[in-house]
Amino acid sequence: MANILQTYWTRVKQFSPNARLFLVSIILTGAALGIYRLLFNFYVLSLGMDANVVGQLTSTNSMTALLLAVPMGYAADLLGRKKAFIIGGLAVCLSIAGMVAWPVKGALFAMSILSGAAQGLSAVTMSPFLLENSGPEERTYLFSLASGAQMTASFAGNSIGGNLPTWVARHQGVLPTSSAAYAGALAIVALVATIGLAPFFFMKLPKLKKLEKALFAPFAYAAKEPKLLSKMILPMLITSIGAGLLMPFMNLFFRVVYHQPDPVIGTIMAWGALAMGVGLMIAPPIADRMGKIQLVVVTQGLSIPFLAALGFSPWFWLSGTAFYVRIALMNMSGPVYQTFVMERVEAGARATVASLVSMANSFGWAFSPSISGWLQVKYGFGPVFICVLVLYTLAVYLYWKFFWSEKPAPVPIRAPAD
Repeated sequence: MANILQTYWTRVKQFSPNARLFLVSIILTGAALGIYRLLFNFYVLSLGMDANVVGQLTSTNSMTALLLAVPMGYAADLLGRKKAFIIGGLAVCLSIAGMVAWPVKGALFAMSILSGAAQGLSAVTMSPFLLENSGPEERTYLFSLASGAQMTASFAGNSIGGNLPTWVARHQGVLPTSSAAYAGALAIVALVATIGLAPFFFMKLPKLKKLEKALFAPFAYAAKEPKLLSKMILPMLITSIGAGLLMPFMNLFFRVVYHQPDPVIGTIMAWGALAMGVGLMIAPPIADRMGKIQLVVVTQGLSIPFLAALGFSPWFWLSGTAFYVRIALMNMSGPVYQTFVMERVEAGARATVASLVSMANSFGWAFSPSISGWLQVKYGFGPVFICVLVLYTLAVYLYWKFFWSEKPAPVPIRAPAD
């Protein structure tokens, strides 16, 4: 354990100034967006809409990110990483503010489109930025710590978010479950997320060479490396289909199935985010020893029984416990796999391949939530969980089939810069 902690600290001290500024930003924005993800579904329901509309809004957001992934990869190169982060972040904040200002169905869909485009721009910028601002020794640690810090910030956000509508309602003299209370809470979210963009203005990044910018580079790379790219993306695509069926509705699941109030659900989601954050942070030293793909297969495979317990337990306490363990195991390997993919891509194609990865991650979220919303209205959550179990099992098998035989590369140790 002492050696692991020493190695971790050595890697963290190797982080560049740009990487550290990025971590500060995602902690602030992660807390704000943790509140947003918790309250958005409840806000939509408080406006008199149902789970079908919630699913359609989530699908619209992800569909936009999917359709614009390639142009956003080009934009990330054209604008530069710094401008791309700032523009994407501001657009997300404006979309949340717009949902509060115009609480009607048409405006919610319009703001979901804006949010999807903005999130797509930030998503395709993140992996190339982290890779370009890290060395091979600390890279996996930076990827994982970035995601882990964001999830840990979501813990704080969810802890506050479950009670924020009550505080707002008390100030406004309305019910905690009213649309006015949720709208006030989301307005605060937009403000905090805007403040979280400040660290990006202090970054110093070199301009990309013009030769590295090409609108159709993702398709050119796909034509050049079709087999490798298919293997890298297919398991992620299947996982995204399963995740889109379930993850946008976890707060509704605990409310509908176990009849829990908002503060309890906020606490559950908060501790889930913390469990995920801890899992993300301990993943790199484990990956150093057992290999990146080995970590992916083992942790995601172990998460599947806990997913079954989460969905079909007759007891709330068991379902909640399974939720914590499953979310930590399933997600701890995500940044490790992103590093695995980025390290196999030539420098000029990183942002464009990140576009294809973003498309794979967005695909399931673009279609699945609408299907899931319909299934919930007609049949409840049972069929949703069965579909997710099958899809996750298939994805784990493909990771094992495609990459398990690869030998873990040795990780050199470099002294941190003063």
